[in-house]
Amino acid sequence: MNKEACFQLGYVAKIHGIHGEVSIVLDVDNPEYYQNLESVFVEFNSRLVPFFIEYMVLQERRALVKFEDFDSVDQAEQLEGCVLYLPVQMLPELGPDKYYYHELSGYAIQDAHLGGLGTVANIYEMPSQVLIGMEYFGKEVLIPINDAIVTKVDKSLKVIHTNLPEGLLDVYLED
Repeated sequence: MNKEACFQLGYVAKIHGIHGEVSIVLDVDNPEYYQNLESVFVEFNSRLVPFFIEYMVLQERRALVKFEDFDSVDQAEQLEGCVLYLPVQMLPELGPDKYYYHELSGYAIQDAHLGGLGTVANIYEMPSQVLIGMEYFGKEVLIPINDAIVTKVDKSLKVIHTNLPEGLLDVYLED
C-alpha cells in the first residue's frame, strides 16, 4: 500500500499503560465512524505497514489502542509519533455539496471575475488553513479554501468556482 492511495487517520501520541497499549489522536471529522477498525497502516521506517488491532476504546478525538503482538512498553515505544493511515476507499460517502480535499486534485479553477485560471496541482493542509496550489503563468499561486473564496465545488464537472480577493494573483506575479 502506498501513501497516495491512503488518507491520514491520525497518529500515535504516547504509550498507555504497561501492556503495549498506545493513545492515538484521530485527525478525522467523525472519529466514531472508525471505532470498529480491524487494522490500520502505520508509517514505520518510511513504509506503510499493516497493524492489526486487538481492541480500540474511543475517547472523543482520541482512542486507546492495543495492537496485536505489541505486549510491552518497549514494543509500544517504537510506535510513538508514527502516523496512521487507511485506504481512501474507507472514507465515508459524502453528499453532493461536500468533498474531500484529495478529490480536488486536477479540478479546473473558474473565478467569478477572471474566468478560467488553471487546475489544482496540490492541496496543502496547514495547521491554520487548507490551501489550493495552482500553476498560473509559471508561478505557484496559493488559494485559501474557505466559504468566501471557494464559492462552489462542482464534483460532476470537476470545477472549483472562486471569488478571489482583488490583488491575490498580483502578489504571486510580482518579481
